[in-house]
Amino acid sequence: MSGPPGCGKSLFAKAFHTILPDLTHDEVLEVYSIYQLAKQARSLSDRPPFRSPHHSFSEGAIVGGGRYPKPGEMSLAHRGVLFLDELGHFPRRVIDTLRQPLESGFAVVNRVEGSDRFPASINLIAATNPCPCGYYGAREKYCVCSDKIRLKYMQKITGPIIDRIDFVLALKSQSVFEQGTSATSEELRERVAAARNRQRLRYGANYTNAIVPVKMFEETVSFSPEQLARIEAASFEENLSSRSTLKILRLARTIADVRNEDAVSDAAVDEALKWKISASVAQNSLMR
Repeated sequence: MSGPPGCGKSLFAKAFHTILPDLTHDEVLEVYSIYQLAKQARSLSDRPPFRSPHHSFSEGAIVGGGRYPKPGEMSLAHRGVLFLDELGHFPRRVIDTLRQPLESGFAVVNRVEGSDRFPASINLIAATNPCPCGYYGAREKYCVCSDKIRLKYMQKITGPIIDRIDFVLALKSQSVFEQGTSATSEELRERVAAARNRQRLRYGANYTNAIVPVKMFEETVSFSPEQLARIEAASFEENLSSRSTLKILRLARTIADVRNEDAVSDAAVDEALKWKISASVAQNSLMR
């Protein structure tokens, strides 16, 4: 998410955590074991973890490390939310370490003696101001940053990271009196839980559409020839990578699950295309 200070980025991230379904018994033990290994306090709670490390945290604190490697913030957010606020202030090296865990669901710590692999299946939410002063494109204040400073600030968020993210939202400040009503967290949590259950039954394991292996996804999820042709044409027109194209397929199946659809509808494909293409457009607009 990108937007000026006070537009609701942090509130959105904390609200997102409330719509995640409760952890299963096995997931509770899995998360608890990670915290014990990291010597961090956590009860046997069935609520997913929420971690929000400061931008001054080192690469080792985020991914994991130490002389005797232990889990970092990525793994402590396993099965939950990792919220990186002020992403533009994180060192670029730290941001780039997100690439491999986002794709594999594991954080790998390499040392001379060998490698350690910690679970890191996370919902990543990142928020940043569009420039150091925070008001580029805002309507209430003028931006005082030069183009060179602003571009240097945003170039920390590289293309490969955006490629692994499903949604890029450009937010604007809004009065509390302009906000409409919407579904409650409890209602949304029930829908998310139902969609998760559909995915577990489909794959016969505790997989979501986001992390299920590609081969299993291809064997269990089908799209019509017309849908595949449309996705292929849109990917070619927007110059999307193969990873982004696969993201569209996974996202379309997830949208269909949330809508309680057995087959992926054309509407679900259209919405997935809209989100992924808008992510590319939003990122390009921020880099101008």
